[in-house]
Amino acid sequence: MNTESRPARRVLISGASIAGPALAYWLDRYGFEVTVVEKAAAVRGGGYAIDIRGTAREVVERMGLLPRLRAAHVDSRRITFIDPAGQAVGSLRPEQLTGGEAGLDLEVRRGDLADALQEPLGDRVEFLFEDSIAALDDAGDAVQVTFDSGTRRSFDLVVGADGLHSNTRRLVLGPEEPFHHYLGHVFAGFTLPNEFGFAHEAVIWNDVGRSAVLYAHEPADRIHGFLTFTRDVPPFDAFRDPRAQRELVAARFPERAWHVPRLVEAMRDADDLFFDIVSQIHLPAWSRGRVVLAGDAAHATSFLSGQGSSVALVGAYVLAGELAAHADHTAAFAAYERRMRPFAERNQALATGGGTMVTPTTREQLESRNALLRDPGAVDQEMATAGARAGRDAHSDLRLPDYAGTL
Repeated sequence: MNTESRPARRVLISGASIAGPALAYWLDRYGFEVTVVEKAAAVRGGGYAIDIRGTAREVVERMGLLPRLRAAHVDSRRITFIDPAGQAVGSLRPEQLTGGEAGLDLEVRRGDLADALQEPLGDRVEFLFEDSIAALDDAGDAVQVTFDSGTRRSFDLVVGADGLHSNTRRLVLGPEEPFHHYLGHVFAGFTLPNEFGFAHEAVIWNDVGRSAVLYAHEPADRIHGFLTFTRDVPPFDAFRDPRAQRELVAARFPERAWHVPRLVEAMRDADDLFFDIVSQIHLPAWSRGRVVLAGDAAHATSFLSGQGSSVALVGAYVLAGELAAHADHTAAFAAYERRMRPFAERNQALATGGGTMVTPTTREQLESRNALLRDPGAVDQEMATAGARAGRDAHSDLRLPDYAGTL
């Protein structure tokens, strides 16, 4: 359907991380009037690296972003595993674990991707920083939006692209708990001085149910640290108490082996600590009325899948295309979910189908993993695990529709 045959629709997108700006790009291209509201003061720079694989790589290629993202590629070359005593066990290429394709997949800092997505929008898309949605009133023919700033405005459609703990989803569908699927892991991420000489690599210390990770994108003064551990019950009581978070994490890593003590010390002192649980979102439907969800707000895959950003990019492309192809938003939302849900669910399954190479949860799994790594002949030349092969299939398990006819 040619968008010139009808007035442009006004769309509010909540969230300016990955799904939000990607969706804004495509909606703007199809002639929609787009506003993006973001509670942060600006698009967030820096951050740890994320992967763009399979179908998502085709999306950024269609956006014309491949040259820029190739230039920002951080090129991780090795993952080394350390045993509980602090001794190196063996190393793998990243794609042997993820099922990625060397030379094709992109690995970029989250902030570099966010900048690349936002900059082409210029002044055609309105950004409202340091604000958020306070209330939504879906009147049937439009959505009346009240912002935290006190401003009230009307939009034809509202998209919640505001992450795992989506405020938009809460306003429309209620509390998160019924949709939140806890995967049994807690993590703390932070940066610290790169005193270790690491570059283009990740080094992972494991004991049963626990991992301490140092991850260096490139030779630099700072390095990313992660401390993860299994826990049967989510530590909800720690979420509003940074001191309790630090104490909880530190108590799980008393070892003096390897760089574990330095990581715990850095975690205690970090001013950029990010503490959360590893979770997914499973919803019976991704829309209600004139409000629809995208990215992690609709189908968080968790970092154990390695596919959150990739699935978000694909979902943004499909949602915008279906809205451009259908005059009726109800039909567009249904087509979006029909195309995207199988892809999202297959990528969610990557986080729940084992993961024992990186996060062994039993002594048997840990010893089996280490025995494999110590025998180079046992490691497949292309992929180390069945999980990696499943990953490669899942990454490309959606053929992108061509919405060019809507232009």
